[in-house]
Amino acid sequence: MERLRSSPLHANISTALDKHLESIHVVQARRKDEIVNASSRQRHGPPRCQDERVVLALAAALRALCLATRKVRTVLWCAFQMTLPK
Repeated sequence: MERLRSSPLHANISTALDKHLESIHVVQARRKDEIVNASSRQRHGPPRCQDERVVLALAAALRALCLATRKVRTVLWCAFQMTLPK
């Protein structure tokens, strides 16, 4: 889009994209933790408290990803509107 405009876009656009990518990485890490925890639970028995913390961390990461996705969709729509010819 910057190439279409021949000028740089607002700094908030790249910030929103960076936060979205960071949220994706956090969700991936939390999911990996959940998988590791689930596989170790099958071997050693059910420590329930740890399971709940891992699942709650994953839920919080998914919520943050949802918010970041909404924001990045809005930001990209705005950037698209700025690149359209007048």
